[in-house]
Amino acid sequence: MNDDDLRRILLSTRRIALVGASAKPQRPSHQVMAYLLAQGYEVIPVNPGLAGQEILGQRVVASLDEAAPLDMVDLFRNPAEVMAPVQDAIRLKAKTIWMQLGVVNDEAARLAQAAGLAVVMDRCPAIDLPRLGLAR
Repeated sequence: MNDDDLRRILLSTRRIALVGASAKPQRPSHQVMAYLLAQGYEVIPVNPGLAGQEILGQRVVASLDEAAPLDMVDLFRNPAEVMAPVQDAIRLKAKTIWMQLGVVNDEAARLAQAAGLAVVMDRCPAIDLPRLGLAR
């Protein structure tokens, strides 16, 4: 992904499912969710263990199915655990898979790309938005 690709993704995305959302403010997923909400994105937290609760005023859902329709699926998961949400994102016709810092799964990326999704790995939108001059 080059900067033009990242810029296009971040400008065209409106609705993000954040898989692995945490209610703990010290966790990166919580901080990134807060930042994305402040930037005007609609963020749906996905965490089966917290389903029905609220994080940052947003109702937590158990699955991507409950979060659809989606533009982006932002994955805060162990790289070995991203295949299932990637397959769900493909089925639900998401446009982008975004794997957070430290999350790299080449097999899942190939599957998503073959299905026509944009794939970003080992990056963070909360870092790229201001770096690209897109922060509000």
